[in-house]
Amino acid sequence: MDNFTTMSGFLLMSFSGNPQLQILQASLFLVLYFMALAGNILIITAISIDHTLHSPMYFFLKHLSFLDLCYITVTVPRSIYDSFMHSGKISFWECILQCFAFTACCSVEAGMLTVMCYDRYVAICFPLRYEIIMKASTCVYGLLAVWISGIVAGVMHTAATFSIHFCGPKIIHQFFCDVPQLLKLSCSNDYINELGVTAFLSLVVFLCSIFIGFSYTHIFSTVLKIPSAEGRAKAFSTCLPHLCVVTLFFFTAVFAYLNAHSGFPTGLDFLLTVFYTIVPPTLNPVIYSLRNKAIKAVIRKIFEGRKATFAETNQ
Repeated sequence: MDNFTTMSGFLLMSFSGNPQLQILQASLFLVLYFMALAGNILIITAISIDHTLHSPMYFFLKHLSFLDLCYITVTVPRSIYDSFMHSGKISFWECILQCFAFTACCSVEAGMLTVMCYDRYVAICFPLRYEIIMKASTCVYGLLAVWISGIVAGVMHTAATFSIHFCGPKIIHQFFCDVPQLLKLSCSNDYINELGVTAFLSLVVFLCSIFIGFSYTHIFSTVLKIPSAEGRAKAFSTCLPHLCVVTLFFFTAVFAYLNAHSGFPTGLDFLLTVFYTIVPPTLNPVIYSLRNKAIKAVIRKIFEGRKATFAETNQ
């Protein structure tokens, strides 16, 4: 392809060309990145070391935390470096790799949230058959299916995007190689293949959303039939964190992608992108741990153990 021989790379444009604002943006991203790292690593550690958390729900939650670490690491560290160094240059192959990793992580995230929804659906609507349906092999196969389909989606999206010819100033008005922004650099209508892939993947995401909506309709219907208030509260406490995460991820991603195809990018476009690329991996550990007594108890034990170890070493 001509692109591989004539392209030298792209220029990533952040929120502002003002150096002071770039430093402020990088500092904010750095704080959010470390919060995401700390929160997700803590969730993974807590679930791994405590045998009482070795259930399907926590199995998927642990892998969601690992995915969130990958998801935020694909875009944020590079953006922080570019802002501090006041340089947004990215090579053509680096852009391809970032585009693939980001679209794959997005696809896996959507699939993971759907599988986690199915787990909650079975647990609440079919509690007597839960252990039979959600056995270890089912969880592993579900996880493998999510990752394989996400990687395939990433390859399709990336191949279709970089099969087009780019012309004009190769400036991407975003802090990473975002597909909608790349399509704006197309010379002609040769991005039809990419639109076809986007339409197919959008259909898959739409079906995931329909399945999640259908599942939660049945979940809430079942929960409301529970006679005791304590039972209803316990059931809701296992579902509401997941519902918050799903809403945050899907709604911000949809709004960002719909808005990305309109005219010149604005501060709102940048903010929406931040909301679906940085905020979910940062807030997911907080959302899941705040309403989960088991995880909070294990995290408390971890910190108490470290305090005890520290006190012993100082004696």
